[in-house]
Amino acid sequence: MTKAPLLILASASPRRLALLQQIGLEPDHLMPSDVDETPKKLETPRALALRLAKDKAQAVRSLVSDSADLKQSVVIAADTVVAVGRRCLPKTEMTDQALACLSLLSGRGHRVFTGVAVVGEDGRMRSKVVETRVRFKRLSRQDIDDYVASGEWRGKAGGYAIQGLAGSFVVKLVGSYPSVVGLPLGETVSLLSAAGYPVHQAWATSGS
Repeated sequence: MTKAPLLILASASPRRLALLQQIGLEPDHLMPSDVDETPKKLETPRALALRLAKDKAQAVRSLVSDSADLKQSVVIAADTVVAVGRRCLPKTEMTDQALACLSLLSGRGHRVFTGVAVVGEDGRMRSKVVETRVRFKRLSRQDIDDYVASGEWRGKAGGYAIQGLAGSFVVKLVGSYPSVVGLPLGETVSLLSAAGYPVHQAWATSGS
């Protein structure tokens, strides 16, 4: 039996790790990549999500390619962009950013793009972007103020975490829920399988 390559998740996100674990995948290493996430001039939200996912995957692949212990590995990376029209909302770090995002999203639809990129042992890049449409209810000032006070929005694209308290804001979702959380699972499995990673290997014992 051929030894499976190592699986490296190019992220420190506990949400992406939990989603991989949900489908029976336990990364051998977590290696967050440090890439500039500033959108380029005229770059669409879809293009931004894809570029950042690919840049993150390639950065980690380049880092491990000269390592005797890590070069036999498959690297997976992802990036999520929340957009209203062509406008990319920030990954909120400041209270005023969160207030602005939530006020903008109140009572309207928006799109969430998650790019996923996988680099196999052969160095080949495979990638995919998943688009999901989300609509929020009309938020009261108290909804917004209380959510901001929770701090859940920190570091989140668009200023909210759908898997948390902000799930109560969603009145419609068309597409992939796990993609909004941070990783579209069906597409991730397809990309890993295409790269030669045995995604079902742990399933036989996962329920025991």
